Amino acid sequence: MEIWIGRNGERHGPYKEEDIRQWLRSGKVSRDDLGWREGLADWQPLSVLFPDEVPSEPPPVDNPYAAPVAPASSLPQTNAAALEDYAGFWKRLAAFIIDTIILSIAFKLLGTFFGVSAAEEAMKQQMLGGMSLLEAYRGFYLNTWVYSTLTTAITWLYFASLESSAWQATVGKLALGVRVTDLAGHRISFARGLGRYAAKFLSYLILLIGFLMIGFTARKQGLHDLIASTLVLNGRASEFKDAQPKSDAGNGSLNA
Repeated sequence: MEIWIGRNGERHGPYKEEDIRQWLRSGKVSRDDLGWREGLADWQPLSVLFPDEVPSEPPPVDNPYAAPVAPASSLPQTNAAALEDYAGFWKRLAAFIIDTIILSIAFKLLGTFFGVSAAEEAMKQQMLGGMSLLEAYRGFYLNTWVYSTLTTAITWLYFASLESSAWQATVGKLALGVRVTDLAGHRISFARGLGRYAAKFLSYLILLIGFLMIGFTARKQGLHDLIASTLVLNGRASEFKDAQPKSDAGNGSLNA
């Protein structure tokens, strides 16, 4: 059974029943914190939901010799508590710029190994010698096709593997404090990560409109997010538990 906790007007959870019982015994949560589970008409104090886990009578507040009551600890976050905290266009753009810089440095080193600079210089000399721009570029890409193929594959794997990893983010996204999830707030699979990146090519084909969609879609999804059924949310994956959110958990009277 999963329990939601209401504290200071905010909704936290869901949490497992055994965790709530342990927190009541240790004092991590208060008997007066509100709880809600599926089937309840309204929120109830935890002392009502779990009467066997709290003392039958609270210590008298006017007893000068009673031990002070420690303040309730902060509750761990879950995906459900932040499933609508979408990362915006500019934050995602900044993360992409960081990733581009990182990849560019790596590709510069790789290009040295494959002689890309020499191929560029040869192309310039051919153009100065009267060769057409199209023919010069054709020769350049014939000389560097292995490098181009490798950089494309590395970029694809970079995004797919990191966004499907425990980080749920590339280095740029991690630096900006955002993560990639499925529509339920969970970590995506490597296969979905591959498909998500592949869908970005459609945005390039339609003049980047698929990326601009992040700025005006309801859940700040680009075309590739819509195709892959993914979200980009604020918060690093390490800050959240991989808990399945319940869409009907707000049926109680507490509003987050």
